[in-house]
Amino acid sequence: MFKIGEFSKLTQVSVRMLRYYDENGLLKPATVDADTGYRMYAVDQIPRLNKIIYLRDSGFSVAEIFEALEYSDTQKTLAQLDQKLNVIKQNIEDEKEKLNKIKIAKQQLSDGKQTMHYNTSIKSVPGYQVISLRRILPDYYHEGELWKELSTYLKQYQIHTNEETFSIYHDTDYREQDVDVELCVQVDKEYDDIFPCVYRYVEPVEFMACTMVYGEFSNIANAYQTFASWLEKNDQYTMAGSSRQIVHRGPWNEENPDAYLTEIQIPLIRNK
Repeated sequence: MFKIGEFSKLTQVSVRMLRYYDENGLLKPATVDADTGYRMYAVDQIPRLNKIIYLRDSGFSVAEIFEALEYSDTQKTLAQLDQKLNVIKQNIEDEKEKLNKIKIAKQQLSDGKQTMHYNTSIKSVPGYQVISLRRILPDYYHEGELWKELSTYLKQYQIHTNEETFSIYHDTDYREQDVDVELCVQVDKEYDDIFPCVYRYVEPVEFMACTMVYGEFSNIANAYQTFASWLEKNDQYTMAGSSRQIVHRGPWNEENPDAYLTEIQIPLIRNK
């Protein structure tokens, strides 16, 4: 048996942390001397301590560590580790996006530009027969995963498409979370619904404002701001309906993000 200081030195874990684990029920001393009150630890407690440390370093909370130790369910612990892994990966992607935005902001400030300018035109868009997949996503960055899911269904049921695709954003406002997104793939005939996908007809739009966005997806926000200025000058039109987005060139067919080409479509009505 070892006193807490000795156990600390042998396991390379501070006395403070050993006391913290004791207080939270993660690692109780093997015994406590009745006369001196000294905490005494045993060698066979080291594997439990090591598990506490790697779970802590993996981002587990005290409650999650306690549960993993209490039930000794290896499969559940592995599932929790996978979940933590996905969270960390998403955090890394979020941080990369922040770095990219900083780079763009620095470039614009260095060039003396506060905004980029985009041309807005109006065209008539016909109606389309589509197979669609609509879902509430955690945020816009998850749209790529939904496209992969839709592609899997199309291949599984051998649905012939003409490879014309677009996204519809059904929220009336911009959402940072829980965004209502519908992915549409044009087809040339009617199909039975394949849950969760559905066949439907997307109505034509007489007046559709269109803006082409060149470069990285982060440029899209500036395109919407430019459209706001255009709409203010062309007050004979009012926004109506759900906006759309068509990625003509993206990660799947273009290696250079500077060469991406995205079309933003916003339905309008002409004021009387």
